[in-house]
Amino acid sequence: MAPEVLRRNYNEKCDVWSCGVIMYILLCGHPPFNGSNEKKILEKVLKGLYEFKDHEWAGVSESAKNLIKKMLTFEPDKRISAYEALNDPWFDEVLGTEKIHDRPFALYTLRNLKNFRV
Repeated sequence: MAPEVLRRNYNEKCDVWSCGVIMYILLCGHPPFNGSNEKKILEKVLKGLYEFKDHEWAGVSESAKNLIKKMLTFEPDKRISAYEALNDPWFDEVLGTEKIHDRPFALYTLRNLKNFRV
């Protein structure tokens, strides 16, 4: 949960933070903010403390780590926007010359995410 959500100040940058957490998990297999209990996890979230341990991140590109760093920037005003994240060089590395909006599956997924309601 983004630090600003904990302070009840929700905006687009909270979603970027959440996507950064998800990307972190997908690339290394565990959340960026770990602790032995919920209190310790929340303390790390509120301080923005996480790390890229060498053995877990050895096979992950620097551009992927840089995007995560930008997405998990503690200060919301300094955190990248969703538009900036989608236009990050990492996507060029992963997709090549093809853009995410050129992929039918990506469009289908984005459409479903937009329509998702709890």
